[in-house]
Amino acid sequence: MTKKQATALLLLMVTFAFAQKPIFTTAKVKAATVYFNAAELSQTASATIPAGASEIVIKNVAVNLNESSIQIGAPASVTVLSVQFTNNYISEYETDAKSPALKIVRDSIVLVQKEIQKVNNTINSENKTIQLLDKNQQISGINSGLNVTELMKMVEYYKNKQIEIANNINTLTEKQQKLNETLRKLNNKLEVNANKEEKTSSGKLVLQVMNQTAGIIPFDISYLTNNAGWTPFYDLRAESVTSPINMMYKAQVAQNTGIDWKKVKLTLSSGIPNQNNQAPILSSWFLANQVYNDEVVVTGYGTTKKRNQIQGSLAKVKMADQSMEMAAPIMEESSVSNYTTVAENQLNISFDIDIPYDILSNGKIHSVSLKEIKLPASYKYYSVPKVENEAFLLAEIADYSKYNLLRGEANIIFEGMYVGKTFIEPNQTGDTLNLSMGRDKKVSIKREKVADKSGTKFLSAKKEQTFTFDITVRNNKKEAVELLLKDQYPLSTNKEIEVELLQSDGAKINTETGILTWQLQLKPNENKKFRISYRVKYPKDQILNL
Repeated sequence: MTKKQATALLLLMVTFAFAQKPIFTTAKVKAATVYFNAAELSQTASATIPAGASEIVIKNVAVNLNESSIQIGAPASVTVLSVQFTNNYISEYETDAKSPALKIVRDSIVLVQKEIQKVNNTINSENKTIQLLDKNQQISGINSGLNVTELMKMVEYYKNKQIEIANNINTLTEKQQKLNETLRKLNNKLEVNANKEEKTSSGKLVLQVMNQTAGIIPFDISYLTNNAGWTPFYDLRAESVTSPINMMYKAQVAQNTGIDWKKVKLTLSSGIPNQNNQAPILSSWFLANQVYNDEVVVTGYGTTKKRNQIQGSLAKVKMADQSMEMAAPIMEESSVSNYTTVAENQLNISFDIDIPYDILSNGKIHSVSLKEIKLPASYKYYSVPKVENEAFLLAEIADYSKYNLLRGEANIIFEGMYVGKTFIEPNQTGDTLNLSMGRDKKVSIKREKVADKSGTKFLSAKKEQTFTFDITVRNNKKEAVELLLKDQYPLSTNKEIEVELLQSDGAKINTETGILTWQLQLKPNENKKFRISYRVKYPKDQILNL
C-alpha cells in the first residue's frame, strides 16, 4: 500500500468514526476569574472514549463565549483535532445522555402504567363475565324446562361464580388503587428530581478527537465569556467624629452565562482579560508632556472644576468610565479578610477568595465580602452656604494608596444611621482621600442677605451695586468640630466691569478664583457670624447676571 493510499484510508476511517454515535458529557464549573466586564470560566468533564476517532459533545458551557479563547486540556494519549462551539447542536443521540436517576424514574412510571392498564383490562373482563352470567341465567331459567332440583343447582352455580368474580374485582380494585398511588409518588419524584437537577445551558463544545487507548478521559476546559462582571462596593461605618472608619470592601458580582455556578472558587480581577494570542513587541517609548483635564462635579459649587482646583473639598464624583487602578497591600484586616488573598502587579490586582460561592445565571447582583479595613480618619465639616445651607461631613484618609481602593459607590452609616451613598474616587492626584460621610443637621448654617447694606446706585455713566451677606454657623453637637466654610465673590476680565471686595471677615482670599475660605474650630453649642460684602460697578446700559 502506498503512502497516499494509507493516508486516504486513515481519512476514510476518521470520517467513518465521526459518523458514528457521538459521545455526550456534561461540564461542571470549577472556578471563575471575574473581570469588570468578562469572566474566564474553568470547567471539567470526563467521558468514556473508545480507541480511535470520536466525536465528543460537551454540554453545559456558556451560551456566549469567545471561541478564540477556548483551551482544552487532555491526557497525552488524546489528540484534539478540532473544537467547535454551538448553541444549536441537535442529535437523535442526545437523549442517551439524560440523567440516569431520572431515567430510572421514567422507566418505573412506564412499567407501573402498563400494570395499571393490565388491571383495568382484567376488571373490565370480569365485569363483562358477570353481565354474561346474568344474561345466561335469565335465559336458562325461562327456557330450560329443568325440574326444580336441577334449577336450584344451576342457580347455586351462578351464585358462586358471581361471588368469585366479585371477589376478584375487589382484589383487582385494591391493586389498581395501590398502583395509582405508586404512580402518583413516581410522578412526584420525577418532578422533584427534575427540579433538583442543575441548570444546564444550551451552549456546547463539539470535539473531534483521536484516542490511543480506550478508557475514561478527563478534560479541562477554559474560555472567556462577556456575560459576567463585577463592580467594587463599600460599606462605610463610623460611630463618631473621633473614631476610625470601618470599611467593608465588597464586590457586586452578576452573571448571565446560562450556567448556574455552584460551589465555585471565585477570583475577582481589576485587569483586562488578554484575548490576543499574538506575542507583544516593544517599540520606542518617547516621553511627552501630558495635559490632565479630569473633571468632577463638586457639590456646593454647581460648576465643573478641574481636579487640581478642588483638592480638599467635597467631591461627589460621577463615574465616567470603568477603568480602575490598584495600589499596595491592604492593612488592618479582620476575620473576613482571612479568606481572601490579594495578588497584585503593576497593571492590576486580584482577590482570590477561598470560600466557594453560588452565583446563579439570572443577572442578579450577588454580594461578596472581600476585606474589612479600619481606616484612620480625621473628620471635618464642609459647607458652601451660597449653594446649600447645610454642612457635609468629610473624612480625610491620609496615605490612602496602601488600601487597594477601587472606584465605586459606598453606603454611609454614621452614628448608627444610614445616611445615604457616596462615591470613592481613589484615582486622584492628591495624597489625601476625602470621603463624603453625608449631611449633618446638627451643624446649622444660614446665609442671609443684609438688606440695609445692599443696594444699587446710578452714577453718571455707571451703575453701582453692593451686595452684603451674613453667614451664621452653629455647632449643636456635644463635641467640638472643625468646619471648612467657603463662599465667593465675582471676578471680572472686562475693564469696564469693576469688582471690589469690601469685607471678608478674616477669610483666606484666593484672588484668582474669588473663593473665600474660613477654617473654623467650633466648640459645643458655639455660634459664629461672618460678613461678606462686595461692590460691582459697570456701564448702566449693560445687564449682568448678579
